[in-house]
Amino acid sequence: MTPGNDVSGFSDAQAVRELSIVVPAYNEAAGLARLHDQLCSLADKLKQRFGLAIEVVYVDDGSKDATLQIAQGLPASRIDIQVVSLSRNFGKEAALMAGLDHARRGAVLFMDGDGQHSPGLVETLVGHWIDDGYDVVFTAKANRDNESTPKRFLGRGFYAMINWGARQKIPEDAGDFRLLSPRAAAALRQMPERNRFFKGLTSWIGFRQKRVDYEPEARASGQTSFSPRALIGLSIEGMTSFSVAPLRLASLFGALFALLAFVFGLSILWETVVDGKSVPGYPSLMVGMMTIGGVQLIMIGVVGEYIGKILSELKRRPMYFVAEHSIKRADPAAVASDQASSDHSRTAAE
Repeated sequence: MTPGNDVSGFSDAQAVRELSIVVPAYNEAAGLARLHDQLCSLADKLKQRFGLAIEVVYVDDGSKDATLQIAQGLPASRIDIQVVSLSRNFGKEAALMAGLDHARRGAVLFMDGDGQHSPGLVETLVGHWIDDGYDVVFTAKANRDNESTPKRFLGRGFYAMINWGARQKIPEDAGDFRLLSPRAAAALRQMPERNRFFKGLTSWIGFRQKRVDYEPEARASGQTSFSPRALIGLSIEGMTSFSVAPLRLASLFGALFALLAFVFGLSILWETVVDGKSVPGYPSLMVGMMTIGGVQLIMIGVVGEYIGKILSELKRRPMYFVAEHSIKRADPAAVASDQASSDHSRTAAE
C-alpha cells in the first residue's frame, strides 16, 4: 500500500474535451424529462464552444415513483445516456458515488435532478475548468435571505464546528453542484472510505479550486425530501465522517469541568479552613452530579457515533448495489444533423 497516489497522468491534455454529467434523482419523475431537454440543449452549446463530448448519468436512488421508467425512456438522440438504478434508497452520498463510478468521460459534473441547479450555469463552470485551468469549480449560495433565522444560525454553526481546527477548510454554503477535472475526479475515486462526505472530500483533495456564487432556482416540481430531521441527520453524518471536532469539543468540556471542579474545591476548602463555615453538601452535590452526568452521556453518544463509523469501515460493505444499468448511445446521424443545423444558423447570422 502506497502512502499516496499519483494522478498526474490524468492531465487535461490527455482527457481534454470530455464531460460526464451526474444527476442523482429520488422521486423526480415530474421534472426529469424537462431537465433532460435542458441538458441536451446545454450539450449542444458546450460542444460548439468547447468541443466537448458529453454524456449524462442518471442515478435513480430507489425512487418510489416513475423516475426510473422515465429515465429509461429518455431519448439519446443528441447525447449519450446512462441510467443507473440502485437496489434501494442508499442516500445522496451513495448516489453521487455511483454516478462517479459509472462516469465514462474525463471530467465529472454533479447536479441535482430537482431543477434547482440551473443548467445555464454549467457553461460558466466548464469555462473556469477549460479556459482558466481550475480542477474543482464549486457553487455556493450567494445568500440565505430566504431561509429562517434558526436555519441560518444552524448552518453557520455547522460550518464553524466542522472547520474548527481543520487544516483544509470546507467553504461555507458550498453545495454538491460542482465540476471536477479529470485528475480531480480520479483523485476522488481513490478515496477509500465508505462513509463519505462529498463537500469535505472535494475540498480535501486540493488542486486549484474556484468558488462560484449563485441563486438556486425554484424546484421544478414536488417537494424536497430533506426534512429538518433528515438535514440534522445528514449534518451529523458529515460531521462524524469528516471531522474530529466533536471529539475535541468533548476534551474541551472535560478540561473545563475539571477546572471548575478544582476551583469549587478550593472555595470549599477556603470556607472550611479559614472561615470555619460548614458548607451544605446535598444541593451542590446533586447539581454537580446531574450536570457532569448529562455531559458524560452526551460525550458517550459522540464517541459512539465515531465507533459506529469505525465498525462500518471495518465491515467493508459496498456503498450501494446496482439493480439495473443501461446505456444509450447518441445517434450519430441526429448529432450530425443538429450540428449542421447549428452551423448553418450561425453562418446565416454572421
